[in-house]
Amino acid sequence: MKSDFTSGIQAPKAAKNLPKYMTLQELHKLFAYLEQDPRPQRIRNELMFKLLATTGMRHQELVDLTWEQVNLENKTILVRGKGRKERLLPLHPIVLPLFQDFQETLLEQQKHYSEPIFYNQKNKPLNLRGLHKNKGISVVHHYEFD
Repeated sequence: MKSDFTSGIQAPKAAKNLPKYMTLQELHKLFAYLEQDPRPQRIRNELMFKLLATTGMRHQELVDLTWEQVNLENKTILVRGKGRKERLLPLHPIVLPLFQDFQETLLEQQKHYSEPIFYNQKNKPLNLRGLHKNKGISVVHHYEFD
C-alpha cells in the first residue's frame, strides 16, 4: 500500500491488571492474626488494617490522617483524597474501640487535633514508605479491600 490508512488512529488503551481482593475468610484470618500479635504496635496495625478494610481508604489517605479528621461521637472520618477531594465516611463499629485503645498508647502531644494519627517505632509520623516497610503491612500490596 502506498499510504497507511491507520495513521492518526490511536491504539486502544491496554487493559490494566485488576486488583486482587481478599476473600472474607482471608480477611477474618488477617484480623485474627492482628488481634493476637504480641508486638507493641499491635493496636496501631490492627487499627490501620481495619480502617483500610472498612472504609476503602487509600494508603496515602491513611498515613495523612490527623485527629481533627476523626469524629468518634458522630462515628465518621473525613478523608482528604486525590485532587483535594473530601469525603465523609462512616466508621465501622469494629474500629471505634480500637481508636480509644490506640489513643491510650500515644504521648499527650500526639493526641493534639492537628497531629497525625499514626507514628512509627521512633515516634515520628508514619509516611507511605514506612507503611510499606512495616512488617505485615506488605499484605496491602497484594490485596485491595472490598
